[in-house]
Amino acid sequence: MSLEVIVGNHQEITEIPETWLTALEAIANEAANLALANAAFGDSPLAHLATLEVALVDDTTSDRVHRDFMDIEGPTDVITFHHGEIVIGAEVAERQAFEYGEPLAREILRYFVHGLLHLAGHEDEDPTECAAMETIQESIVAHLWTDGLQARLR
Repeated sequence: MSLEVIVGNHQEITEIPETWLTALEAIANEAANLALANAAFGDSPLAHLATLEVALVDDTTSDRVHRDFMDIEGPTDVITFHHGEIVIGAEVAERQAFEYGEPLAREILRYFVHGLLHLAGHEDEDPTECAAMETIQESIVAHLWTDGLQARLR
């Protein structure tokens, strides 16, 4: 699969270096192919996308999108739209990275992979499905989190 991926930082609260955005764009096709290889079903939305937009947003924007499209109050980590958009809560990522002792860049990568898995047909409402999705997600993150990528995400 060849997917055009555009990653944009649409917030100013959490420091996100430009190099992180280009690094995510550089590994996006590999990440998408790994997500498709682990698709929940054969004809997932990800298989049909030519372009994917990833937006890093602040808590205010994440909360608004969460309420407007899912009728859930509060900021969240990732919201995925089947038309080809992944909205990542940068402030949520920063808090979670700190809480779990993870580098912020790895947490953002995790959210990106999570969004791709939603586009590959995975859901995380049911505890069993959530656990299966998380196992695949962490396997993909571990595969992508190489020394070369880590160097680019410093």
